[in-house]
Amino acid sequence: MKITTIGEILIDMTQTGTDANGNAVFAAIPGGAPANVAVAVRKLGVESAFVGCVGSDPFGTILRNTLLQYGVDASGLQVTDRADTTLAVVTVDAHGERSFAFCRKPGADTQIDRARALEAVSHTDVLHFGSVSLTVPGCRETIVAAVRRAKENGALITYDPNYRASLWRGEDEAILEMRSVLPLCDIVKISEEETLLLTGAASPEEAANILTERGVRLVIVTLGAKGAYWKYGADSGTVPGFKVKVADTNGAGDTFFGAFLSRIAKHGGLTGLTPERIECCVRYANRAASITASRPGAIPAMPTEKELAEEETL
Repeated sequence: MKITTIGEILIDMTQTGTDANGNAVFAAIPGGAPANVAVAVRKLGVESAFVGCVGSDPFGTILRNTLLQYGVDASGLQVTDRADTTLAVVTVDAHGERSFAFCRKPGADTQIDRARALEAVSHTDVLHFGSVSLTVPGCRETIVAAVRRAKENGALITYDPNYRASLWRGEDEAILEMRSVLPLCDIVKISEEETLLLTGAASPEEAANILTERGVRLVIVTLGAKGAYWKYGADSGTVPGFKVKVADTNGAGDTFFGAFLSRIAKHGGLTGLTPERIECCVRYANRAASITASRPGAIPAMPTEKELAEEETL
């Protein structure tokens, strides 16, 4: 199966420390949740492609080369002269938790050409997207049109809301738009912090029930170090996480979903999926995310299929 992701690709200007004068030092790290997922999937042995847009600038070149370096199909990556490549300034606290500020007025990630995007997603088995690209009118309509096109052509649709408050005009707009696409989705992953926003319910169990009532077939709620809760039809369960010393949580959620989707793809999608198989897929995703969190950076920290195979044999 081929997994295509669509949406933002950007540079995470991530604080790595301070210099001798106390000035913050930043590293330009390739990122953007859908792009991260595409790389995570490919590093774990499944064919992936990315659809999005960068500026005609050095950062855009870095992002294209990064996709190609890891074997992601970048034929759907567009280049625009209308905006610079989007930057996200990421600061990390002592516990590895992140805060974001975006240079995006507009950013190239919002300039995706609709016709080219529709063509790029027309022949994929899985299409994954998030909510960052839903924050800007025009781009939002392009993403939704692409999701509808892929779904009409039989693709499995997966969604990670990935809430970033600073990109919305207010929480009411975020709730409206982030919930509006749920009827199109087959698999949804949300974090424990996003359950209330997406469903109006705080607990993972209640949130998953509400999402399945809205037509989502498989729901996963990530619980940080506690692991993840899942619900599929009448079945549900919690899979414990792995304890690690956290270096940087950036990209851990994307690694989790990329790893989970890679296992789902290798099992042929949702057809014939059993609770036992879901538990195995979630456990694999927990292990992958824990490795990413234990290392600095996002894409460079993501594990390979070989690393995870070695972990399983220890």
